[in-house]
Amino acid sequence: MQLYLPIADLPVNVFLVLAMGAAVGFVSGMFGIGGGFLMTPLLIFIGITPAVAVASVASHIAASSFSGALTYWRRRAIDPTLASVLLCGGVTGTSLGVWTFTQLRALGQLDLMIALSYVVLLTTVGSLMFSEGLRALMRTRRGAVPPRRMHNWIHGLPLKMRFKRSKIYLSVIPVVVIGIMIGFIGAVMGIGGGFILVPIMIYILRVPTSTVIGTSMVLTLVTMLFATMLHAVTNHLVDAVLALILMVGGVTGAQFGARAGQKIRGEQLRLLLGLLILSVGVRFAVELVIRPEDLFTIRELGVSG
Repeated sequence: MQLYLPIADLPVNVFLVLAMGAAVGFVSGMFGIGGGFLMTPLLIFIGITPAVAVASVASHIAASSFSGALTYWRRRAIDPTLASVLLCGGVTGTSLGVWTFTQLRALGQLDLMIALSYVVLLTTVGSLMFSEGLRALMRTRRGAVPPRRMHNWIHGLPLKMRFKRSKIYLSVIPVVVIGIMIGFIGAVMGIGGGFILVPIMIYILRVPTSTVIGTSMVLTLVTMLFATMLHAVTNHLVDAVLALILMVGGVTGAQFGARAGQKIRGEQLRLLLGLLILSVGVRFAVELVIRPEDLFTIRELGVSG
């Protein structure tokens, strides 16, 4: 069944978009991520312009994150204090990101920048996560003891605060900076940033895995909700019809994904997530290398937008 999208200005198959929303929602709930790194490229691949895809996907990410965060809240797997500090930076970063988004669009470089950013970010992060997950899985199969995590220079910074639920004593400076970075990237690229935030919290901030996913989803929920409002008011690119269809599928899929994620070991989750991120990055790179006319089209869309 075809449905016309007013802002995207093209007809789409409703069942296809619903299925995409449910699939990405499932991934979101399983890995504790917003899923935008997967949904935005999927929308671009079916013909929706990158600018509209980024702005509209933010609402889908928020809906999926709300569903998943609710599940983790009931399990007391969210650190509210840590989430609050992250949000101080996240809201600021989101504001800066939407402003940058608007400026790039005015210069006619937005869509090109989105495409190239996906290639660089996803292939880099995906490769690192896949290799780390593979090493962890091999250690587990050999029965080797994982290397002890040592404190780094970040743990020596001032303005420390105790995060009771996560049982860590840490400076708020890196937490706020990370929040700014995630909010900025999310607003510009249409991604929740959970696939970046979760590894950073585990390996740099030393946050226990028991609270990482739930806390990450709270940051994603608020920043993406804020980004949706700013994009709607500032750029008028949020397609409400598309967003609604994606949200219906996303909320449903996230509930099943959150349950599935509890049944898979941490190293297996990291390996699967790394492979998924890397695959999307490679797919984007192939599109731009094999079909250079698509890159030209992206340039033109940026100019005309």
